[in-house]
Amino acid sequence: MSIRTKVNLAMVRRHAEEIRAKTGVDLIPVLKADAYGLGAVAVADAISDLSSGWYVFRPSEAIESRLWDMTGRSTIAAVVLPEDEPQQLLANHIRPGVWDAAGAARYAICDPVLCVDTGMQRFACPIEKINEMRSRAPIAEAFTHAVKREQAELFRQALGGSGLRMHAAGSALLDEPGAWLDAVRPGLALYHDAVRVSARLVQAHDTRGTVGYGGFSCQRVGVILLGYSNGMRVGPCVVNGRRQQVMEVGMQSSYVSLDASDVCGDEVVLLGDGLSPGEVARSWGCSAQQALLTIARMGEKVYE
Repeated sequence: MSIRTKVNLAMVRRHAEEIRAKTGVDLIPVLKADAYGLGAVAVADAISDLSSGWYVFRPSEAIESRLWDMTGRSTIAAVVLPEDEPQQLLANHIRPGVWDAAGAARYAICDPVLCVDTGMQRFACPIEKINEMRSRAPIAEAFTHAVKREQAELFRQALGGSGLRMHAAGSALLDEPGAWLDAVRPGLALYHDAVRVSARLVQAHDTRGTVGYGGFSCQRVGVILLGYSNGMRVGPCVVNGRRQQVMEVGMQSSYVSLDASDVCGDEVVLLGDGLSPGEVARSWGCSAQQALLTIARMGEKVYE
């Protein structure tokens, strides 16, 4: 299958440097879901000297990537469950996010981080229970999942003056200085323009009437060996520098609209060359994060 995912680690590093210079606070890169499909180990290695720690969803992500052994930076894990043993977290320098009294007490020896609810209503402590949580464990740091300026402000008001290290801003709030606090946790902002995913045309021809299962019309089409089993959807693509369209998606192949000069063997770019995760996401009806993760996972990664 002639599918290639090129990851530009120099671009990831440039984004990390720019975010640090812009905000002037600590950088906590988000490496969950294998760094949005780019490869957590490669990304961490490229920017470890710029980070003050890492952020993942589950402890297993940090353990499998050996983030502490590789970088000497601790990791915040957003969600810990009863099967996550405190001693294992300690051994891997994983700091659990806690949001209820039981979790705070169980992981008190792991330098837990308090997650405060400012509107997400998921894996977070209600503001009115912050003091109770702090009585259960020696908490020195708190964060919230904020996508709006008002959420970050609510967090600051609830904990300002508490002496806790605080962070609220992910990629969505990097243009809001009031949300930067003591650290920022970017994910998508680190990875945009750093991935190029392409597949080769295995067929290219002029059409005779309607095409495919659905009977669509297009003067010239090509076929790539990616289908909905790979996460492919109808949407934009780039062929020889021109915007084209993935017209129909089958289980393991898809039709692509072509120009008269496009031939078998040409590249079909699914991400990159000016085609952003945001543009794909608008067509797919999903978030840019979902589009990036889905496409970045389609092919074998090559780092440059």
